[in-house]
Amino acid sequence: MAVFSVEQLQALQLFSTIKPDQCEQLLDRHLESSHGAEQVFVMEQDWGESVFLLCSGMAKVRTYTADGDEVVMSVLGAGDVFGEMAVLDEAPRSADVVALTPVKLMKLRAGPFVALLRKEVDFSLALARLEASRLRDLNQRFAIQTSDATTRLLNALAYLARKSSAADDPKGAIPSLAQKELGLMAGVSRETASRILSKLRSRGVLEEVDGCLRLLDLQPLIKRGLLPHGS
Repeated sequence: MAVFSVEQLQALQLFSTIKPDQCEQLLDRHLESSHGAEQVFVMEQDWGESVFLLCSGMAKVRTYTADGDEVVMSVLGAGDVFGEMAVLDEAPRSADVVALTPVKLMKLRAGPFVALLRKEVDFSLALARLEASRLRDLNQRFAIQTSDATTRLLNALAYLARKSSAADDPKGAIPSLAQKELGLMAGVSRETASRILSKLRSRGVLEEVDGCLRLLDLQPLIKRGLLPHGS
């Protein structure tokens, strides 16, 4: 039995416009796998013959600079689709994908995915919106790289919280295994990240419960323009 049913697939925004029989075509002969935290399950430079759906857990998309420094391009949460770029441009994969927590994923065949994009305009538009949203997130992260360390860390906290929450909630709980990515994503040392986190906890902006971090007060993010008013 598939990790994701047809109904669950249609509940995801990307697949919400396609018919049940088209979902069945996407799920036909899919492969499922489970991976432990820190396991690399997609390798940079591999050829893209599949599209992936993260069914549970969190993962990061990473690459390295010419100097060997790790760069976290994005974080994936349950329900996220990835690997489509290499399928669409028929090129090797541009980054590794590494589990931050234990994950389950589904590998979908490229052929039915591309065929559906060619046939269904609404599906193609949904994928374009997904790519635009990811590009906007990446642009925001790069735009604040010259901001102070606290601003960068708050942005990373909200981003990881959204990815850990099924409701895309900036107050979602960030699991302990994902917290070590905060420094990398914010561009600060582990010591600096630890100092800022302690300060945010003492001010009631952040809490830690059962090893998970959670933002309690979004006003510091709103004041810095990281979230819209009314969040």
